[in-house]
Amino acid sequence: MLTEQTLQKLYSMKLNGMAEAFKEQLSQTTMDDLSFEERFSLLVDHLWSWREDRRMGRLLLNAKLKLNACIEDIDFKSPRGMDKSVILALSNCDWIKGAQNIIITGPTGVGKTYLACAMANKACRMNFSSLYVRVPKLFYDIAVSKADGSYSKLMTRLAKTKVLLLDDLGIAPMNDHERRDLLEVIEDRHGLTSTIVTSQMPINAWHEIVGDPTIADAILDRLVHNAHKIILKGDSMRKKHGNLTKKKSSDNY
Repeated sequence: MLTEQTLQKLYSMKLNGMAEAFKEQLSQTTMDDLSFEERFSLLVDHLWSWREDRRMGRLLLNAKLKLNACIEDIDFKSPRGMDKSVILALSNCDWIKGAQNIIITGPTGVGKTYLACAMANKACRMNFSSLYVRVPKLFYDIAVSKADGSYSKLMTRLAKTKVLLLDDLGIAPMNDHERRDLLEVIEDRHGLTSTIVTSQMPINAWHEIVGDPTIADAILDRLVHNAHKIILKGDSMRKKHGNLTKKKSSDNY
């Protein structure tokens, strides 16, 4: 009876992880050989791990990453101009602590989005909030928020997210509303949070993409000068994996 009351109190205090660990201890006779301090320490460790797992799961869910990518799974053997030492150095997330950015450019299919998502995934695992959004979708969301009255809320979320991943910058030239919206997003984050940008276009072509020289200068000044630049090259990884799949299929006949 006392055990049930204890469990109910733990659940009511939202100490679910400790409650589960307590029930597990009750089912293990070997726990009788441990001292009170040792058993209590195990309860605390279990609760801490339980909360950390839930926190990381919540950060990853809120990040809405396009790909389930991890730094540990990156293919460094393919000739894409990717420097393994640079990627591993960035994986410690010190660039986030310094409010620095990452810019990843290269042709389509070379793995820009995968690498960017892997960086954002690691950020979540290091307790930094992240958010993935394709640039065309960002412009659409901002336009909708202006119409339905949620603009301030959206901009606050974009400003406070520690790592904002802007995928596919420069798919099409920007109109006046879009370039001003992008400047507003970048301005709110400058010097406070970090941004990852992927683009098929090299950085020296971004002025033309933005369109207005003055706004382009302002965006690049805030985004590029404190950024780690990763330039990928080579053949499409999608094409490579597709050829491998076809080869495996033909080998089965």
